[in-house]
Amino acid sequence: MSTVQIQQIVPDFTLPASNGKEVSLSDFRGKRLVIYFYPKDMTPGCTKESCEFRDYNGQFASLNTEVIGISPDDMVSHDQFISEYQLPFLLLSDVEQKVCNEFGVWKRRERDGQQFYGVERSTFLIDEQGVLVREWRAVQVDGHVAEVLEAIKQ
Repeated sequence: MSTVQIQQIVPDFTLPASNGKEVSLSDFRGKRLVIYFYPKDMTPGCTKESCEFRDYNGQFASLNTEVIGISPDDMVSHDQFISEYQLPFLLLSDVEQKVCNEFGVWKRRERDGQQFYGVERSTFLIDEQGVLVREWRAVQVDGHVAEVLEAIKQ
């Protein structure tokens, strides 16, 4: 069950980040923040999505917008992912799925007839005051990052 709601302040959270520090949502106040939740480092869809956010990173920055990725992977996995694909933004590790649950993206999934829990690929746009202004759930990778960028421009 999601606790975040459109047009409400997102509750602060703190997670370990790829810069070796603990990073909190409140650290981004004064800038827009795109948080993209993705299932797993180094998988085809997640790699494509992360590389698209990488490729558009300068455009996001020019619009006073930071990008961070969150998955349940550990920091060792995140470090490898960042190194392999030269990702210029922070990846946060939510191994206990606390933030995933706050955003309602930790869901029962099914693949090849097997049920399991995992992240439903989703993106959230938070404004400079910490208010959730837009969400994209059950994201399809193709064209998604450009759509997020366009929403910020409007």
